[in-house]
Amino acid sequence: MKPVAPSAISETDDAVEWWRGAAIYQIYPRSFADSDGDGIGDLPGITAKLDYVASLGVDAIWISPFYTSPMRDFGYDVANYCDVDPIFGSLAEFDALVARAHALGLKVVIDQVYAHSSDLHPWFAESRTSRANSRADWYVWVDAKPDGSPPTNWQSVFGGPAWTWDARRGQYYMHNFLKEQPQLNLHNPEVQEALLGVARFWLDRGVDGFRFDALNFAMHDPQLRDNPPAPDQGRTRTRPFDFQLKLRNQSHPGIARFVERIRALTDEYGAIFTMAEIGGDNSDAEMKEYTAGDRRLNSAYGFDFLYAPALTPELVCGTVAQWPAEPGTGWPSWAFENHDAPRAVSRWCKQGDVEAFLQLKLALMAALRGNVILYQGEELGLEQDDIPFEMLQDPEAIANWPLTLSRDGVRTPLPWQADLPHGGFTHGSPWLPLSDRNLGRAIDRQEPNPNSLLHLTRALIALRKKEPALRFGAADCRAEGALLDLRRSHGAERLRCLFNFGEQPIKLKPAARGQVLCAINDASSASLPPFAAIFVKE
Repeated sequence: MKPVAPSAISETDDAVEWWRGAAIYQIYPRSFADSDGDGIGDLPGITAKLDYVASLGVDAIWISPFYTSPMRDFGYDVANYCDVDPIFGSLAEFDALVARAHALGLKVVIDQVYAHSSDLHPWFAESRTSRANSRADWYVWVDAKPDGSPPTNWQSVFGGPAWTWDARRGQYYMHNFLKEQPQLNLHNPEVQEALLGVARFWLDRGVDGFRFDALNFAMHDPQLRDNPPAPDQGRTRTRPFDFQLKLRNQSHPGIARFVERIRALTDEYGAIFTMAEIGGDNSDAEMKEYTAGDRRLNSAYGFDFLYAPALTPELVCGTVAQWPAEPGTGWPSWAFENHDAPRAVSRWCKQGDVEAFLQLKLALMAALRGNVILYQGEELGLEQDDIPFEMLQDPEAIANWPLTLSRDGVRTPLPWQADLPHGGFTHGSPWLPLSDRNLGRAIDRQEPNPNSLLHLTRALIALRKKEPALRFGAADCRAEGALLDLRRSHGAERLRCLFNFGEQPIKLKPAARGQVLCAINDASSASLPPFAAIFVKE
């Protein structure tokens, strides 16, 4: 990249919310840094490495769940919403992490899991004892059909019916995911109050925002109507879940009203960032619904890129067009990979083009309108690790093996030092192995190389911060074959971001005119070699 000193942000832009256009670094705590040698990353490990995160220039960190949990789904099955699991540390160590992050100028965003809890949560333990206890209606309990079968045809994400029989209650309980993740009944006002109390607990400890996991799964159809079958679109369907249109087990209209209660609470604490994870067949409409106006969430992100089989100019333009800079339209966030989605380069790129493609991918992320969510190791260009079946930890991968790229392959430890055992992640035995290929991309290998992907990441984040058009300007997109022409504008500022997604060079006719802000893979104003990109201020 060849950077040129960008313009400063105007005084009016200084008043924009800190999160608008922010770069957010996702930390998966099990795999970031292990301070005590048990092979599992922890909160003190994160705190010790925050200087590195701050050096990237990101605005915030998002930490995946660290709450008390039996780890059936590695923290997304919460047994105590207001405490830290001992494998990760303690509340005091969480407080120390927040203090250190704030001292470095980093905001702290944490996960909230409101659609379900662990079956070991005390709420569920009480709920299942009888039909008449104080929490009897805190989960979704339904009688069997006359023939003993489950009350609906709903299927769980991880395979099999979304219902499990419980002999103590003599009823089925609902679970959209694992049977160890019973569905909370958010139609119950007491449950909503309890979850808002959880949010307040963490806000009082100084967190700056929340990412709401699987939020559109938070309420079901109380009429218990069956889901209709999904049309066969020719894709491989690995789970019964894929054979249905998920109209009844999720996406209830009441979720939007609960979202307004969340926003009212967070507004009491000032500039708190709220972001929903939204997946499913109707995700774009629901992302807009949950972020509309100024009484709902600040942002949402879906799976437009996370599970896309290919990265194309058409995909980018189609996605950008869904989020116009119009009053009342929410603010998007974008991730190319995360703890649930395989490494993007392994999905989108042939092995011989990896180095050039990694640079193109990062430049594209920097050019998109919305927030940038960078998953740990993405700044290093980590690829998807191949975990043999006998070493798999991910329950979804085990159930659907070998027809799914396991989530374990994107959760392997972050390599800090290539020549240390396990890449310096731990001095014990890591919970997942790290490949030699990714060890070769360790942080200590890239730090001394000014041409490394790590340094390009820093340069692109800095450029995005300093150019108002990139950080929060409007976007207009055109796709022509392998060429992506993305234009960003803010006030009088106009930027043109050109990308070649193909393996053949592209001549720009006419040539791009203006000040070159960055050029990667030998791009010029007149020509884009394969996987090249150029940003020009017109």
